[in-house]
Amino acid sequence: MSGGAPPRKRNFKIEAFKHRVELDPKYAERTWKVLEHAIHEIYNHNASGLSFEELYRSAYNMVLHKYGEKLYNGLESTLTWRLKEISKLIEAAQGGLFLEELNAKWMDHNKALQMIRDILMYMDRTYVPTSHRTPVHELGLNLWRDHIIHYPMIHGRLLDTLLDLIHRERMGEVINRGLMRSITKMLMDLGPAVYQDDFEKPYLEVSASFYSGESQEFIECCDCGNYLKKAERRLNEEMERVSHYLDAGSEAKITCVVEKEMIANHMNRLVHMENSGLVNMLIDDKYEDLGRMYTLFRRVPDGLSTIRDMMTSYLRETGKQLVTDPERLKDPVEFVQCLLNEKDKHDKIINVAFGNDKTFQNALNSSFEFFINLNNRSPEFISLYVDDKLRKGLKGATEEDVEGILDKVMMLFRYLQEKDVFEKYYKQHLAKRLLSAKTVSDDAERSMIVKLKTECGYQFTSKLEGMFTDMKTSQDTMQDFYNKKSEELGDGPTLDVHILTTGSWPTQPSPPCSLPPEILVVCEKFRAYYLGTHSGRRLTWQTNMGTADIKATFGKGQKHELNVSTYQMCVLMLFNTDDGLTYKDIEQATEIPATDLKRCLQSLACVKGKNVLRKEPMSKDISEDDTFYFNDKFTSKLVKVKIGTVVAQKESEPEKQETRQRVEEDRKPQIEAAIVRIMKSRRVLDHNSIVAEVTKQLQARFLPNPVIIKKRIESLIEREFLERDKSDRKLYRYLA
Repeated sequence: MSGGAPPRKRNFKIEAFKHRVELDPKYAERTWKVLEHAIHEIYNHNASGLSFEELYRSAYNMVLHKYGEKLYNGLESTLTWRLKEISKLIEAAQGGLFLEELNAKWMDHNKALQMIRDILMYMDRTYVPTSHRTPVHELGLNLWRDHIIHYPMIHGRLLDTLLDLIHRERMGEVINRGLMRSITKMLMDLGPAVYQDDFEKPYLEVSASFYSGESQEFIECCDCGNYLKKAERRLNEEMERVSHYLDAGSEAKITCVVEKEMIANHMNRLVHMENSGLVNMLIDDKYEDLGRMYTLFRRVPDGLSTIRDMMTSYLRETGKQLVTDPERLKDPVEFVQCLLNEKDKHDKIINVAFGNDKTFQNALNSSFEFFINLNNRSPEFISLYVDDKLRKGLKGATEEDVEGILDKVMMLFRYLQEKDVFEKYYKQHLAKRLLSAKTVSDDAERSMIVKLKTECGYQFTSKLEGMFTDMKTSQDTMQDFYNKKSEELGDGPTLDVHILTTGSWPTQPSPPCSLPPEILVVCEKFRAYYLGTHSGRRLTWQTNMGTADIKATFGKGQKHELNVSTYQMCVLMLFNTDDGLTYKDIEQATEIPATDLKRCLQSLACVKGKNVLRKEPMSKDISEDDTFYFNDKFTSKLVKVKIGTVVAQKESEPEKQETRQRVEEDRKPQIEAAIVRIMKSRRVLDHNSIVAEVTKQLQARFLPNPVIIKKRIESLIEREFLERDKSDRKLYRYLA
């Protein structure tokens, strides 16, 4: 095919006849009569006998010959007359037949309009737009609206019938939903304004009145759980009703009515309902009811905050009772277990019923933080709980169980404002576990330290890690000592020494007691060895922290191995040479501090099954006038008998005061360091800003008291780290 320009498109144009066609003067009237007759025949269901092609041509010619206006006006008046006739038929329909008649006539009208529109298509496309008239189909709908729906004898009756059917369905009757759907669709087809003004607005008003009355009736006779079930059912019914026979746009409006009347208007009464409100649901773990309450209240303004506020106040109140109950405080382990149980219980409620809502989780956390810190012994008790678990409570537990328990403890630890107090106690308890080899698992111990380190940083755990290092070093040292000195030691007592770095361990200065001569010899040999190996070091024996295994022979040659503390060993060894000793004799011979000695003698003479000594007079408490004897009649089924020291699990009041004092002393340099750091970067700062900054920096460890901060500022001024501004006494300046 040869190249070149593409063939030109030819535009065809059809022109009207140039010569004038003469028309019969009665043409328009005659043609309209034919078309009018056809319209009546269509409404009379006789359309099958009509020639639509001829009718179309007739209408076409009328428009072509400028009779479009006559055709349009004729159509309008014919439809109007026809619809007025139809309205009388609909009005005459009785009872339940009314809607059916209306629907049947609507269907007929729609079919008729379709056919009429087809016949008058040319008019619809040419005359209507140029004359700015309403299109045929739309005209038909408007006329139906004006002469049927807005006809006074139909309008009110239609609304009353629809509302009555909906009411009957609400009361449990079965209605013709298909018919309802057709009628509401008809209203929508006539335009959203018709649906809204003639049906939806009154429907919403009547519904509000219905649910206002029903909710009042329900709330008087139902408990909270049942009321919520009824409200939920009603809400679902209304949504289902919309999906079956109302316009989709009505859903949000009708649900809003139900929510307001059944939920929003009764929220406070529901949550406070006696014996069945929110508090009872929380106490009884009513997950289903709580979940329903959450779902329903979530739909209304301030709904969730109403639940949350009520839950918070309940948690704070019950938590306060728990942490201040004297009975609970008697057993620290049980006390912490109660806290954990409460936390688990409410975590599950939030997870299962409240969709793990973060705002509820935050409310739970803030409540726990509030009441845990009401009891200043919480740090000590949490440490005692860990101590109990790591001593014996985790025996046989899987690694996952151990991690789970430690994670829960860490969760409580995060709530503590005085984390440094916890650290103080944790260090004491860890020391006792390590020195008495009573820890159930080294892995668990290290896991706990890693968790604390992650939470609070290296500084918090450096001393705890140092304690583990000392234990390992001590093992190696003892191995080396026996390798080098085994011949020198002979068959004397075996010594196992833990060398503790001062500062890493919570050792308190304790006056050394008088050790038995046999032990003293071995101790001196170890001292000579150690100081010979490590120059520049000093050893101080902590006799209050040691243990001993001693062999004892009782009456009838019964032999036992007694596991005792160093103090108990010193007391028992005295009875190798004396049968009876007074309290004063023992105190003088051992030089053990009085409180420790009394505890020690109490555990040796007053504990049933462990009484290797007997005392006269016999009583539970130790008096300075008591005399003690070796209990020849002591028997036990066990070869190895452990005699623990009678010691309060919790600290006594003086010990508590002493620990608190040590904590306060430890805080001083931390507060001062924070002040200096802040002032170094800011140079000049007012008093309130310093207090706020220091609190912010230290709150991860403890909440510093503003009075203490003021005292530390005074101390720094005295030592010339800071100075007061000469013109404004509340301003401080940093001195480089």
